[in-house]
Amino acid sequence: MRKRYLQTICVVISFILFLLVVDPVSATTISELQQDVKNNQSQLDNVKQQISDAKGAQADIGEEIEELDAEMVALLTDINLIEEAIENKEADIEQTQIEYDAAVAEKDKQYESMKIRIQYMYEQGNNSYLQILFSSENMGDMLNKASYIEELYEYDRRLLEEYEVVVQQVAQLQDRLEEEKSELETSKTELEEEQEYLEEVLARKQEEYENYNLMLAKAKQEAAAYTARIKQETAQIKKLEEEERRRREEEERKRREEEERRRAEQEALLAAQAAEQGETANSDGGAYTGTDSSTENENSGEGSGGQENNTPAPSSSGGGSKGQQIANFACQYIGYPYVAGGTSLTNGADCSGFTMAVYQAFGISLPRSSYAQSGVGRAVSYAEAQPGDIIYYGGHVGIYIGNGQIVHASTERSGIKITSATYRSIVTVRRIV
Repeated sequence: MRKRYLQTICVVISFILFLLVVDPVSATTISELQQDVKNNQSQLDNVKQQISDAKGAQADIGEEIEELDAEMVALLTDINLIEEAIENKEADIEQTQIEYDAAVAEKDKQYESMKIRIQYMYEQGNNSYLQILFSSENMGDMLNKASYIEELYEYDRRLLEEYEVVVQQVAQLQDRLEEEKSELETSKTELEEEQEYLEEVLARKQEEYENYNLMLAKAKQEAAAYTARIKQETAQIKKLEEEERRRREEEERKRREEEERRRAEQEALLAAQAAEQGETANSDGGAYTGTDSSTENENSGEGSGGQENNTPAPSSSGGGSKGQQIANFACQYIGYPYVAGGTSLTNGADCSGFTMAVYQAFGISLPRSSYAQSGVGRAVSYAEAQPGDIIYYGGHVGIYIGNGQIVHASTERSGIKITSATYRSIVTVRRIV
């Protein structure tokens, strides 16, 4: 009995030791790889988020570039229109100069003719005048000649006055054309400055766009590297898991073979013991035969229970009244100077600086350039224009004051003044309040 008990104890100890046998290197390697995959996946998710953010920012900049391109096209169109208007105005000025010179020449010619007549009439003194009268055949003839002389004087005087009026009108026309040309040139200068600014902004945005391209390229390279690393480590995990599965299957096969061998040995041992006990009983004269039922049940329980418990677990892996107030306020500065780049109502302002300063007095901020002001507020038709609205002419702005008039900082020659609202082609009317 003691020998059988010791054999049973050895079997149990061997089985416990078998359950404790684990490959630490493989398990640790898989765990580390799984952690690496998790870390790399987290990094990959971060990079993907960066790519998404960069694409979104780049798309926004792309839209800004498109808007800037559209503004540049509109700006260049305005510049071309103003250049054409300047050329036409120069042609008008040239034609006006010809008319002016012709009027002056005609006046001078008439003046010389009249001077010759007067000199002829009066150089001879009263005798010559009397001779003309006394050479008359009769009193009627004398009265006719006297009337003729008077009409001649009146004709000369009237003709001289008419030519003086013509010369004055031509001079005024020429002055007005020069003023309009000066204003067009001022508008062109402002538009060219706006163009230069837009070109700088556009260049900066394009540079930012290219920077995002570089960022995206770098981020995509990092994402590709993380993806490749994850694939590689996942493949290694699968390989190790497969090796682990095969190792466990091999161990399970060996365990079962060992169990079968031990069971066979145990059965053989029990059979030998039974035979030995039978012989002893026969020699002792007893009637005992068979096996110990409790021992058999215990042994069979050990075998079935051990096999069941040792199965390896699976692995897991606008208000109008305020507009009128603005218009009235702006009119207070009529006569103040025009200063390029200025924003002072008293010391001088250009067209957009004037409108900006006027609205600023009412707590309303406007952009600095005339072109930028052409996009503020909302557009209304000229027929709907109300006092306080801003009218944009392409490189020039003014404040509508009603009755078809605007107040604006015109040119250095005329300063801040009132002008007809339709003196130039209107591009847009903007309602701010």
